[in-house]
Amino acid sequence: MFATKNKLLPFVTFAAAIFLISHFSLKVFSANSTPLSNGNPLTLFPDTLRQVPDSLLFPLNDSLLLKDSLTRKAKTVLESKVERSANDSIIQDLKNKKVYLYGNAVVTYGDIKLEAAYIEFSFETNQVFARGVADSSGKILGTPKFTDKTQTFESKEINYNFDTKKGIINSVVTEDGAGFLHGNQVKKMADNTINIKSGGYTTCNDKEHPHFEFRFAKSKVIPDNKIVTGPAYLVIEGMPTPVAVPFGMFPNKSGQRSGIRIPTYGEADKRGFYFENGGYYWAINEHIDLDLLGDIYTRGSWAVKPTLRYIKRYRFSGNLNTSYAINVTGVEGTADYQKSRDFRIRWTHQQDAKAHPTRRFSANVNIVSSNFNTFNPVNTESYLSNEFQSSIAYQKSWNNKYFLTANASHRQNTKTKVVNVTLPSITFNTNKFNPLKKKDRVGKSKWYEELNMGYTMKAENTISLPDSLLFKPGALTQMKNGIQHSVPINLPLKVLKHFSLTNSINLTDRMYFDSKKRYWVNDTLFQNNDTIVGYAKTDTIIGFGNVLDFNVSTNLSTKMYGMVSFKKGPVRAIRHVITPRVGFTYTPNFADPKWNYYDRYVDGDGVEQVYSRYDGAIYGSAPNAKSGRVNFGISNNLELKVRSKKDTITGMKKIPIIEDFSLSGSYDLARDSLKLSYITMSGRTRLFKNLNINYSSSWDPYVLDSLGKQINKFEWTENRRLLRPTQTTWTFGASWKISQKDFAKTPPAKTDKPPTSMASEAELEDIQRNPDDYVDWSIPWSLNINYNLRYSNNILYKDYTRSDTRKVVQTLGFSGDINITPKWKFSAQSGWDFENKGLAYTSVNIYRDLHCWEMRFSWVPIGPRKSWNFTLNVKASVLQDLKLTKKKDFRDI
Repeated sequence: MFATKNKLLPFVTFAAAIFLISHFSLKVFSANSTPLSNGNPLTLFPDTLRQVPDSLLFPLNDSLLLKDSLTRKAKTVLESKVERSANDSIIQDLKNKKVYLYGNAVVTYGDIKLEAAYIEFSFETNQVFARGVADSSGKILGTPKFTDKTQTFESKEINYNFDTKKGIINSVVTEDGAGFLHGNQVKKMADNTINIKSGGYTTCNDKEHPHFEFRFAKSKVIPDNKIVTGPAYLVIEGMPTPVAVPFGMFPNKSGQRSGIRIPTYGEADKRGFYFENGGYYWAINEHIDLDLLGDIYTRGSWAVKPTLRYIKRYRFSGNLNTSYAINVTGVEGTADYQKSRDFRIRWTHQQDAKAHPTRRFSANVNIVSSNFNTFNPVNTESYLSNEFQSSIAYQKSWNNKYFLTANASHRQNTKTKVVNVTLPSITFNTNKFNPLKKKDRVGKSKWYEELNMGYTMKAENTISLPDSLLFKPGALTQMKNGIQHSVPINLPLKVLKHFSLTNSINLTDRMYFDSKKRYWVNDTLFQNNDTIVGYAKTDTIIGFGNVLDFNVSTNLSTKMYGMVSFKKGPVRAIRHVITPRVGFTYTPNFADPKWNYYDRYVDGDGVEQVYSRYDGAIYGSAPNAKSGRVNFGISNNLELKVRSKKDTITGMKKIPIIEDFSLSGSYDLARDSLKLSYITMSGRTRLFKNLNINYSSSWDPYVLDSLGKQINKFEWTENRRLLRPTQTTWTFGASWKISQKDFAKTPPAKTDKPPTSMASEAELEDIQRNPDDYVDWSIPWSLNINYNLRYSNNILYKDYTRSDTRKVVQTLGFSGDINITPKWKFSAQSGWDFENKGLAYTSVNIYRDLHCWEMRFSWVPIGPRKSWNFTLNVKASVLQDLKLTKKKDFRDI
C-alpha cells in the first residue's frame, strides 16, 4: 500500500494545482509591460517569465481542457495544429478559455498565418482578435498582417473565426493581382471571397496615401478571377475627378485573360480623327495568344495589326506580327493627296537549347513593303533602315561529324526596291578526316597519315528582281539554281622544322539544269530608242549539265621574329613579326573543246567569240584559261612592350603599332604576256583604343598606252619606277563611350549576375524589339560619339595623263543621356550630315518617374520625321489604358 500511495502522490498533487489555478485568472507579463487586455488579472509575479515555452502551455483545443474532458465532448475540434509564438509574453486565461500574445505575436493554423503586436485567442469560439499597439509617441506599430494561402491583408484590427473561416477586418490593405485594395471595413467569407465597404482600387504601392485610386462604396473580390465594384470614380492625390464609371471590373487572375483593347483617340491634320491600337486580346490557352489591333481614320486610312505569340516550355517560343495598312493623306483631288497600300510580316522563332541535342530550327523573318516604314514605323531603328533581311533555318548533325543546313533567306532594299530571295539553300558538309591514319597506331604517325580531306555540298534556288515584279507572272522563270560539290584534299608537312608546306588538290563539281546557246543574228533590233544591226541571241536549253574543274597547289610559309630590348625607359621592347609565304597553283584550260564547257560563234565581223555554256549560272563556270600562278606575299606585325602597373604578373603590356601590313601578288607562268598581277597592299591598326585605321591600295607594274590599256612593258623599264598607283583607300573610325564610371575613383563592385538576369526571356526580347520603350537608370550619365571618315582615290590614265577621282565620305553621330535627378532622365541623339551640311536625324526624349505613373515626352525637331509626342500613363499593365496622350504626328507635317 505504501508503494501505491507513492504512485498516486504526483497525480493528486498535480490535480490540486489544477483545481487552484482554475479559480483564478493568471497573467504573466514583463514588469515593464502595460496590460493590454480589458480583464483584471490578479497579482502577479513580475518579471518571472519573459516567455512561456510551448511545452508548458495547454493545447488550444476545448477537448483537451481538464475542466470538460471528463464530463462532455468538445463542441468543435480544429482540423490542424495551432502554433503560436511571441517575443514578449504569452498569457493563458484558463477560466475564460483565452490566450494573450504580446510583442511580434504569430499564430499559424494550416495555411493561415496571423502576425500582430497583440493577438487574443478564444478557446471556446476558436476566434482570434489582433491589433497593433501605440508606442511612446502614439504611433501604432505592429498592425495585423493576415495571410491565407495567396491572400494577404494588412489592417488596423482583425477578427477571424477558424471554424467558420469568416472574418471582419477594419482599415484593410491587401494586394490582389497587380493592384492593391483599400477598405474601411472588409468581410472575408468562407469561400475566400471578400466584401468591401467604402474602399478603393489602385496599383500604387503607397499603402497609406496612394497617389491615385478608383474609389467605390462597395465591392466584391473573387480570388483569381475578378474585382467587381459599384459606381466608382477616379481620385488623384486625394482629389476627386469627374472621371467615373457606373461599375468597375478589374481582372486579378494571374496569367492570360481575354478582353477588349481600348483604343487611343485624337486628330491628325492630314488623316482626320482617329482611333488607334484598339481591338481584342484573345488568350487562346497557356501556350498561345492573339492580339488583334487596328487603326481607323475618318479620311480613309486604316490598318489591321494582328500579333500571334506562342511558347512551349523547354521546346520553343515565337512571335508572328503582321500588318496591313491603307494610308491616305491629304484630301482627294488636291496636290498633297497620297494613297498607298503597305504591309509588314515579322516572324521570330527560337528553339530552346534543351529541346534537342542534334536538331535546331530558327526563324527571323522581316518583310516590309517599300513605303511601310514611311507611314507606319515601329521604332526609330526601323525608320532609319532601308535594308531588311530574313532567314529560316533547319540544322541537323550526326555524331558531330556530318552537318545539314536547310535555309530560306530574303534580302530587300527599300531604297533601290530590289529583292533577293533564296528558297531553298541546302548545305551538307563533313568535318575534315584523315583517311590514311591508323586508329590503333602507337607512337609518332607517318607523314602521309596527315593527309586530310573534307566534303561540302551546296544547293540553291535564288531570284533577284524589283519588288514590283516579284509576284508577277513569269517571275519564277528568272530563278537561278544549281548544285555544287567541293572536295578539298590537303597534306600538311613540316620542312626543316621552321617551314610549313601544304599540298592541296581542290575538286569542284557544279550541276545545272539548263545551259545557254548563243549565235549571231543579222536582223535589225530596235531597243531603248536605238537601232541595232546584228546582235548575239541567247537561247536557254533545258537539260542537265555538269561542270567539273580542279586545281593543284602547294604553299610554303614561315614566321620570323625580331626583337630589340631596352633596359631603361617606359618602352622595354619592340617586336617585329614577319610572315613570308610563297605558293604555286596550276589550273588546266577548261575552255578546251574536249571539256564541252565552252562554245563558239562567229559575230558580224567574222571574229570567233568564245562563251561559256553556263554563263551567269549561280556557281559560275570553270576557268577559261590555263594558269600556272606563283603566289607570293609578306605580312608584318609591329608592337611595343611597355611597363604596366595593372599587370601584376609580368608587369608588361603589349601595344600594337601595326596590327597587320601585307603585300601580295602573283606571277602566271602560263600566260604569254602581262604575267605579273597587280600588287596589292593592305594594313590596319588601332590607336588609343578608340581609333581604327585601315588602308588598302593596288599598284600596276606595267605601262599603259594612250587608251589606258596595259602593254607588256614594265614601269621600271620605261619610267624608272617599280609600280604605278591605281587605287587607294583610307578608312578612319573613332568611337568614344564615356560615362560616370570612367571618372570614378574606385571601380564599381562586380556582381555575380548581370542587370538583365532579373528579366524574363520575354522581357529581354521586348527590350531588344522596342528599346525606346525602356529606361536604364543604372548609369547616371553617358555620352557616345562615333566618327567615320573614308577617303578613296581611283586613278585613271588616258593619253598618258593622270586623272584622280577623289571621294571623301564622313559620318558623325552622337547620343547621350543624363539622370537629372533620381526621377528625371534626359536623352538625345543626333548627327551631322556632311553632304547636306546639316543635322542628321535628331530626337530629344524626357522621362519622368512619377512612382506609380510615368511621363514621356519625345521630340523630333527637324527632318521628315518632325513630330512630338507627350504621354502620361499608369505604369501597371492592368490599367494601361488609363493615360493621357497628346501628339503631333510626322505624317501631318
